[in-house]
Amino acid sequence: MAATYSEERDGPALLQQIDALPWDRIASDLDTFGAAPIPPLLDSAQCMQLIALFGDDARFRKRIDMGQHAYGEGEYKYFTYPLPPLVQALRVGLYRHLAPIGNRWATALGTPTRYADSLADFLDLCASAGQTKPTPLMLHYGPGGYNCLHQDLYGAVAFPLQVVFALSDPGRDYTGGDVLLVEQRPRAQSRGDSYVLARGAGLVFTTRYRPVAGRRGSYRVNVRHGVSRIRTGERFTLGIIFHDAA
Repeated sequence: MAATYSEERDGPALLQQIDALPWDRIASDLDTFGAAPIPPLLDSAQCMQLIALFGDDARFRKRIDMGQHAYGEGEYKYFTYPLPPLVQALRVGLYRHLAPIGNRWATALGTPTRYADSLADFLDLCASAGQTKPTPLMLHYGPGGYNCLHQDLYGAVAFPLQVVFALSDPGRDYTGGDVLLVEQRPRAQSRGDSYVLARGAGLVFTTRYRPVAGRRGSYRVNVRHGVSRIRTGERFTLGIIFHDAA
């Protein structure tokens, strides 16, 4: 298929933008809250062109009707390989900055897991575990749509962080539809946070669990994520998950 948004140009430029993000602040937010907003990486034209891909079934390997599976109300589609260069650039560029955070978290939790420096090497590990299907996806919600709290796990190998990007403009294209995060702390009530993302902006958040400092060292806190009810309009997002699926 012909490039629709200067894919060959936008991918390399995006890698430079990712390198220039405030990574010290992002790492601090992740340690403190389990999530970190990132400023817009995608401009309006790129967001609109990604939304336009949603109707091109050749770009995707699988479609899920959320209502049929009691996941919520809406739909999402997993991209097929090769990923669109813009999506690939996001996955590659973000991974190389998030892997050191994942390794630091593994050390804090006392687990032997270590994440490779590059996405390619990490995906080789996924492949050795039988996980070869791409997991970046696009999600679409209409009025009344929502996503139940869940975790995106597709096999034995899982990366501890993932990223969602807003492709629609909150307040103009839709209302409602906050990103929800809920932490389940041992012997304590759950804690929730919500985030509203500007078009093109992203949120890095915990995939499964994260370390939290306690009096006797760090302990594991489970995290689930979802989307609150869309009140009006349509909401599109791009999800960047780093581990492949079985």
